Amino acid sequence: MRVRLHSDKCVGHGRCYVLGPEVYGEDERGHCVPAAVEVPPELADQARAGAQNCPESAIELEED
Repeated sequence: MRVRLHSDKCVGHGRCYVLGPEVYGEDERGHCVPAAVEVPPELADQARAGAQNCPESAIELEED
């Protein structure tokens, strides 16, 4: 699984890094920063939870 962030859509709600703390982080403004582009299988649920709960749909996941 790969994470693609559309940073122009992110406004910093923080749901992604609250729900997926091992997949997503935050920058100094509270906007999403993916911890890694490639998500290991054991973190796939966190990646999906963060993406599905983004109000702006700023996170796109590409399944393997």
